[in-house]
Amino acid sequence: MKILIAGTATYPALNGQAVFTENLAKGLAKRGHEVLSIFPSEKGKAYQTVLEDVHIEALKSFDLNRIHSDAYVSLFSQGAIQKILKSFKPDVVHIQDHFPLSRDMVQVARRNGNKLIGTNHYMPENLAGYVPLISKNMKTVYNRVMWGWMLEVYNRLDVATAQSRASANLLKAQGLRIPVFPVSCGINLQRFYPQPDVDRAAILTRFGLDPKRKIFLFVGRVDYEKRLDVLLRAMSHLKRDDIQLAIAGHGQAQDHLQNLAKELNLGERAHFSGFIPADDLPLLLNSADVFCMPSEAELLSIASLEAMACARPVLLANAVALPELATDGINGYLFRPGDPLDAARCMALLADHPEQWQSMGLVSLEKARYHGMDSTLKQYEAIYTALLAGTYANLANASMSNTRPSSAGELIGSKR
Repeated sequence: MKILIAGTATYPALNGQAVFTENLAKGLAKRGHEVLSIFPSEKGKAYQTVLEDVHIEALKSFDLNRIHSDAYVSLFSQGAIQKILKSFKPDVVHIQDHFPLSRDMVQVARRNGNKLIGTNHYMPENLAGYVPLISKNMKTVYNRVMWGWMLEVYNRLDVATAQSRASANLLKAQGLRIPVFPVSCGINLQRFYPQPDVDRAAILTRFGLDPKRKIFLFVGRVDYEKRLDVLLRAMSHLKRDDIQLAIAGHGQAQDHLQNLAKELNLGERAHFSGFIPADDLPLLLNSADVFCMPSEAELLSIASLEAMACARPVLLANAVALPELATDGINGYLFRPGDPLDAARCMALLADHPEQWQSMGLVSLEKARYHGMDSTLKQYEAIYTALLAGTYANLANASMSNTRPSSAGELIGSKR
């Protein structure tokens, strides 16, 4: 099968959409498909290359680094896209967002009669931190406009996918008229797995953490929508020296959060570890005691799943898709979104009962196993095949395990 994948964020960016797009493209290529990935060039100028059997077309772009360090945009790309479609002749075009490049792709591909699928990685909250002067009174209008901007593109597709049941239901509630399947973004279970023999003290010390303390770890983009301020304020309420909050990653909000930690007088109780190299990430996850995700705009959370695959208990905000990953008191705790006091309560429950961590971690591991990348790739192959045959609505009748967090057998909506 010839599959064209297009989107604004892909390698070498490190956000969730970029990680998924790269993993999907490489995984499909390894399974014998011919894959072409198109994205705005991180170099500004257009270039072509091959990366692990994936053909790359990076289009001329403008950087938006003043807004975000990983932001690039390709404008007026329809001419280049038409040439690529004519040359590559894809069976399926799979977009990853509704931004200018994908918008142009849909317009051209629709005229050419290509089959179109789109995965949504977006909520208006993801951009709210970078849009000035959005007051509480304007939030409803902002959300309506931003969802409308997205749906204008996605309602022109044949079918959509979302990373979780919650994210699929959210799309239907906002006005998506096409069928949508929940399909996990998938994680690499060969990289992320329990390593009980890891030298915990050595790994934590390498990243400036205190092995004698109970380590609550966040890994990801240190951006405003991740709501790391909630964890810092929770640490301020706890006033405990036996807990250390580790924030690993980099992003736009880093200076703001470091200043907040100083204002709250957290000292070494909060540590910013910076960027974690890919080879070290599984080791750090296996060395931490609890993984934290305070974001209120997670359509799945690859970072949380990777920690769960390493058998870690989790502390998650009770928002959007995160409740699909945690069962309160069983593999961790869910706290009220944006509530530092409730987050502190849950942190104390976890810290006071280390004897429960192993059993909680085993439940996390079992949940994570349903999100293996091999399963995700098979589900996308099934959707692509059904899309080409015009029978994708019948996937809803496929025999799939009800215990899976999401599957291509769970069609939400109906064929147009």
